[in-house]
Amino acid sequence: MAVTASAGVRPSSSAPPPDSSGTRRSWRPSFSPRRTAAALWRPVALVIVLLAAWWAVTAAELVAPYILPSPADTWLTAQENAAYLAQHTWVTTWETVVGFVIAAVFGVFVAVAMMYSSSLEKTVYPLILFAQVIPKIAIAPLFVVWLGFGPSPKILVAVLMAFFPIVISGLAGLRSVDPEILELTSTMGASRFKTFMKIRFPASLPQLMSGLKVAATLAVTGAVVGEFVGANEGLGYVILQANGNVDTAMLFAALIIMSLLGIVLFAIIEIAEKLLIPWHSSRRTSNSASTAA
Repeated sequence: MAVTASAGVRPSSSAPPPDSSGTRRSWRPSFSPRRTAAALWRPVALVIVLLAAWWAVTAAELVAPYILPSPADTWLTAQENAAYLAQHTWVTTWETVVGFVIAAVFGVFVAVAMMYSSSLEKTVYPLILFAQVIPKIAIAPLFVVWLGFGPSPKILVAVLMAFFPIVISGLAGLRSVDPEILELTSTMGASRFKTFMKIRFPASLPQLMSGLKVAATLAVTGAVVGEFVGANEGLGYVILQANGNVDTAMLFAALIIMSLLGIVLFAIIEIAEKLLIPWHSSRRTSNSASTAA
């Protein structure tokens, strides 16, 4: 089917449609205290409720302190061991970020390669799926044997945990382009590289960013799993030591810090998504919903 410029098809990365006055608007990322408050009050309220329930259970002594420490004991332990926890948190953060970056670069490259080569996809995709199915805690000891007790095994586990969602989301996003748009660029003489940079890659960003957000949280888990197997530093090491000493307050403090690390990485990618694709319908819909709330 012949597609011409008069067909009204525009790539997803082009300018947004005109508003009611007939002028085109450029979607600029903006900070709105009202939208931010509307988006945050529900999770903040839920956290407060959970903390209140946690405090009520421990204050009523329904559970022994060595099983469930109180929020006050957990906070006091974190304060008293702030330098110790900060040192090990930095180790886990470094392993997580390095593993995530490697997984992101390599995952996008593999997704692009499989998108342009069906034979490569048929060859590599089953192996990627096979590697994803294997529990990482089962193969982490092998990495320690092969690579030693340094940061390399932890980074490798983080890469393996984060790699799969990036590849899957990237491949799905690259294939989500309207065929009519691709036909239009072909008839207009655009090269394959220009088509990729101007059409395919921008169109894949919504799904790719979703995969990156999932991968960021999995990378934290991967780094900690690697530390469980063999390490003398990191949050995984802290958790193992606290468990061996029945120090549940330290255990809870390390778990909370690990969760906060994943949330921070998720939030960074969320901000990057708002900056990279402010034109996407999901961003406009979320902004409208937040304003309405």
